[in-house]
Amino acid sequence: MKDYTELHNKDIVAKTSTERDALNVVNEYMDCWNARDISGLDSTLHFPHIRIASGRVHTIERGVHDDQFFQKFIAQTAWEYSLWDYRHAIQSTSDKVHFAVQFTRYQKDAKAIGVYPSMWIVTKIKEQWGIQARSSFAP
Repeated sequence: MKDYTELHNKDIVAKTSTERDALNVVNEYMDCWNARDISGLDSTLHFPHIRIASGRVHTIERGVHDDQFFQKFIAQTAWEYSLWDYRHAIQSTSDKVHFAVQFTRYQKDAKAIGVYPSMWIVTKIKEQWGIQARSSFAP
């Protein structure tokens, strides 16, 4: 699997050490997404996890993806990888950071499938950072 780390846009705003610590889990999520690593994705999230997308609010109690998730997703979208367009910490306390993020999904030929601005809430629970909620314009 190709490593897309260096291709992400470097438009990052994370001023405090807390924001930079929370950003690590945001970056890890995308690394796992591009690696098609289901258990890795779930390890970046806190549960229950909230996802607001496609006009619905999803409360996920445990484990987001089934074993066939990526095969189905690729068959439906021809997705190959995703890249961050920006990651901005916009509000933070010692145990919670709100991020305005945007990512683009791409096909193998580097053609963009879509651009998705989102709001992510990252929380620190029992000394571990995890993504608690995402509100996205992605389907």
